[in-house]
Amino acid sequence: MPDQDHVLDDWGWFEDFTPGLRIRHFRAATVGEVEGSGPAKQVMNTAQAHFNDHYLKNSPLGDERVVFGLATASLVYGLASQDTAEHAVQELGWKKLRFRAPVHHGDTVEAFTEVASVTPGEEPDAPGTVVFRHWGRRHDGVVVFEGERSTLIRRRPA
Repeated sequence: MPDQDHVLDDWGWFEDFTPGLRIRHFRAATVGEVEGSGPAKQVMNTAQAHFNDHYLKNSPLGDERVVFGLATASLVYGLASQDTAEHAVQELGWKKLRFRAPVHHGDTVEAFTEVASVTPGEEPDAPGTVVFRHWGRRHDGVVVFEGERSTLIRRRPA
């Protein structure tokens, strides 16, 4: 788990990120009905666990509908973005997505980040690439999501 809390204060430029830096993000969010099952319906995901109230009764995943995984990933990345993408030029990609435990409507999710790598741009003042490892956990401490995100980030103005 993260070993450092972070306070945003003109922070988040390329130079501020160093490999190994860990951030516990300030905000958490409770998953509501709309963001929990809406995206599954929008992408025509046919897994009934997302939108059928009775499908999971007495199952190992719990008795309530499961939040669509990409909604969970988006929530974690969104909670992390104030600290990690405030000065982003471009999102370069997501990979290594792992959904480790179910999220249900009404669960609160918080986000954490570790800087995996930092690669400067080719020119001294060009944006550089930062690779982040994000993870989210439920209010009960269970890690529900892990993923890696690559972002092109501006350098601090001179």
